[in-house]
Amino acid sequence: MLKSPQMRVTIGQINTTNGDCDGNVARILEAIEQAKKESSDLVVFPEITIQGYTSFDWFLDPDVVRSALDPLNKIIDATEGLTVVVGTVRPSDQSTGRRLYNSAAVIRNRALLGYADKTLLPEYDVFDDPRYFEPAHERRLFNLDETKLGVAVCEDFWNDKTFWKQRLYANDPAEELIQLGANLLVSINASPFNKGKMGMRCEMVSHRAKTSRLPIVFVNLVGGNDGIVFDGASIIADAEGKIIMQAPPFEEFISTVDLNCGTPDTRCLPGDDIASVRQALVLGVRDYARKNGFTKAVFGSSGGIDSAVVAALACEALGAENVLAVMMPSPYTSRASIEDSNELGKNLRMKVIEKPINVAFDALRKELNLPEPSPDTSNRAAENAVENLQSRLRGNVLMTISNAENRLLLSTGNKSELALGYCTLYGDTNGGLAVIGDVLKTEVYELARLYNREREVIPLSIIDKRPSAELAPGQFDDQSLPPYDKLDPILKLYFEQKESPDEIIAAGHDPSLVFDILNRVESPANEFKRRQLPPTLIISRNAIGIGRRRPVSHRYRRQPKTSRVGQAGPT
Repeated sequence: MLKSPQMRVTIGQINTTNGDCDGNVARILEAIEQAKKESSDLVVFPEITIQGYTSFDWFLDPDVVRSALDPLNKIIDATEGLTVVVGTVRPSDQSTGRRLYNSAAVIRNRALLGYADKTLLPEYDVFDDPRYFEPAHERRLFNLDETKLGVAVCEDFWNDKTFWKQRLYANDPAEELIQLGANLLVSINASPFNKGKMGMRCEMVSHRAKTSRLPIVFVNLVGGNDGIVFDGASIIADAEGKIIMQAPPFEEFISTVDLNCGTPDTRCLPGDDIASVRQALVLGVRDYARKNGFTKAVFGSSGGIDSAVVAALACEALGAENVLAVMMPSPYTSRASIEDSNELGKNLRMKVIEKPINVAFDALRKELNLPEPSPDTSNRAAENAVENLQSRLRGNVLMTISNAENRLLLSTGNKSELALGYCTLYGDTNGGLAVIGDVLKTEVYELARLYNREREVIPLSIIDKRPSAELAPGQFDDQSLPPYDKLDPILKLYFEQKESPDEIIAAGHDPSLVFDILNRVESPANEFKRRQLPPTLIISRNAIGIGRRRPVSHRYRRQPKTSRVGQAGPT
């Protein structure tokens, strides 16, 4: 049996706020005191714990650079009797290059032993490390009595050639630490949540520990920061690759384990992806509200599935007493939708108010000389304007309530509709946070069924009804969009797997439908809309959000290889 070092290790999986150095340090100090009470030898915190990993261009400000190491002194003073590894930024002493390193400070018994700087700087999806940080060019170990400690900062751990089929970098800093003689490897991380990632991380850590024959402490950030949600789910593996500690996801966790305990952690990661998505969205709403000073929220309740799921998530995140649903019927809103909205409010114990837009809609329609909505209209542009007018009036009502009552306005559009531009700019796209903007419509239904596992939270009449925006007589989503059971698998392959049109077609999808969907996704008009969405909670790889960059003005078009003719989209 392989032996791990005789050491007690504490995971400091804490929830940080960007730029709140005082608050973050206070939380670090609390965890250190708990570690001392548990007779810990080593306590490990996530990547850039002190300043907040997603501080973005604050890392370019000269005053932030100059004061980067000031908070570290309080932590150093608190480390009597133990070793602390904490993520921070630190100024570069080079005359060229970026002005900061992304580092792990290693502190022992009130002395700074030094820094382990990050080498591999990701610039994909939501990451843009090369914009802010200078890469390290060498590795070092830290001597802790008989323990030789190697520290890898996030991406430096993620390039194991024996685990990944395709690697982004030629070198593997973690392997270099092992070759230097490390007998304990620590990895500090800010690894965002996406579907299936927690289980993959667990496999990656266990594999590295088993193949290198040394224990690994992998600590990950937890909490929502704008649209990015960090799930935590930190891991400690022993020298045999056995997981001896698994931190629960989506919550702060400070706990201690003996590296040589030999006892597998009986806790397990969620096996149900949709349950993890629910937890991620709830944490995202809660932290976005809390970190931006909101205690209450408001949203538009339509009696449909999207707003119903947002209601359930918001009530879980903030408490039903803090959530206000506003039903805004127009002349085309069915009585059933109003009743469903009220029933949802009763089930969730959430306040629902009714603010009809009929009078304002009729007055503006007549003032602007617009026709009444009709399925047989020959003037599609005017028809669209009339439909969008209703949505924009609702957006006005919601923004006014948001302003007057200091409530966070939650947008309710789903990913399937936003991807194809099935939304109204300055209407249903209004808001402070897009809660399900990265959730496909079929996943919205999964979330609804998840909420209904124990009791009927979301009325079955909402789940079973044919989706409709109810902006015109006889209007239904499937008149403007492909059926969701055909649309969503294509969107998933395109966004999350980054498959080409040919690969999507090869997976069994109709070629004409594939090209129609992808060209609607990439149209300038739809990209223009998405640029103006509120921050979107991200739960998948390559989501609609800050990690996806497309020009608005372009003439690129997906088409079969036999045709090379470009076509401009609408502006």
